[in-house]
Amino acid sequence: MSRFFDELETRDETRRADDLARDLPAQIARAQTLAGYGGTLAGVDSATITTRAALADLPVLRKSDLGAAQKNSAPFGGLTTLPTNGFAHIFQSPGPIYEPGNISHDWWRIGRVLHACGIGKDDIVQNCFSYHLTPAGMIFESGARAVGATVLPAGTGQTELQVRAAHDIGVTAYAGTPDYLKIILDKADEMGVKLNITKAAVGGGALFPSLRQEYADRGITCLQSYATADLGNIAYEVDARGGMIVDEGVIVEVVTPGTGTPVAEGDVGEVIVTSLNPDYPLIRFATGDLSAVMAGTSTCGRTNMRIKGWMGRADQTTKIKGMFVRPEQVADLVARHDEITRARVVASRAGEMDVMTVLIEAANGDVDAYAASVVSTLKLKGKIEVVAVGSLPNDGLVIEDQRSYD
Repeated sequence: MSRFFDELETRDETRRADDLARDLPAQIARAQTLAGYGGTLAGVDSATITTRAALADLPVLRKSDLGAAQKNSAPFGGLTTLPTNGFAHIFQSPGPIYEPGNISHDWWRIGRVLHACGIGKDDIVQNCFSYHLTPAGMIFESGARAVGATVLPAGTGQTELQVRAAHDIGVTAYAGTPDYLKIILDKADEMGVKLNITKAAVGGGALFPSLRQEYADRGITCLQSYATADLGNIAYEVDARGGMIVDEGVIVEVVTPGTGTPVAEGDVGEVIVTSLNPDYPLIRFATGDLSAVMAGTSTCGRTNMRIKGWMGRADQTTKIKGMFVRPEQVADLVARHDEITRARVVASRAGEMDVMTVLIEAANGDVDAYAASVVSTLKLKGKIEVVAVGSLPNDGLVIEDQRSYD
């Protein structure tokens, strides 16, 4: 197995700059033809946008902009260069936001992630990302095809069946959220079943150091990637200590949250990504995630910029159990019940697992009355506590993340 996925990973500084000077103006020119940008790129001379620094003069595109554009031009908001039937899949994320997807040429660029984990044609990957509406399952399925691995399309749930399949088929690698692998391993221990998983490519949530160490103690190399439904792969780990290497198909900036102004190297800011995917040219797309640029390059030989990985959210939107929970969803929960005055979602950890607790201020103390609304609005099950009216802090927080990322 080759050390590198392709020759793009080891380009020297001059060639990388030359390639960007060729590819970036072409991508800006594509975006300028799309109605979804609403003229925000009008007057821009695309030929002059040849570097990351030059992008700073362009407007930022936010998730809310996608939603607004899609209301005017369904399903993709006039932001794709292909017609709707030019894509293999249409996915739905909370919002709802609709995302396109294709199955050709490793469209989301996850092959690079799996290769860095040592996954290749001799591996069978238990893909525990969801295949239902959201694109994560197909994203990693596409990556597995790119490296020649065989896939068990497992999704989530039915843990005993997951264990049995992993054993019977001879699964050697896992793809999914960091927490769910532990559920499978613990269930296997309970059943007295030995599994042969030695590699894990995880995403969709934070990989806490204690959990990574637990996997290492079990003989499993676990590396994380940073990807989104809109952009595909943004950055990925090659080892546990070298930060995350930016993917070759995107340009990453780190800016002061709420602005488009780049911060100094090493400072924490919001991750802004420009995609070089010609089918879906997102220019300066704001992820809402926080990170920081790391000095220098990786000791592994890959030469692209590195970031420190996910360091929280620029807004209160929080990822719990691999799903984003947004302030507007909490507001929807409150609006569904006249007696609720306020609500707060608290994210915590228990036994290496994410826990979601929903605190509801209401005169009605019946927890069961709110269970269906919590699942419907937040798309997750969680513990519900009804508290006295006026007891929640008046600090503006509707989502509180109590997890430690040290």
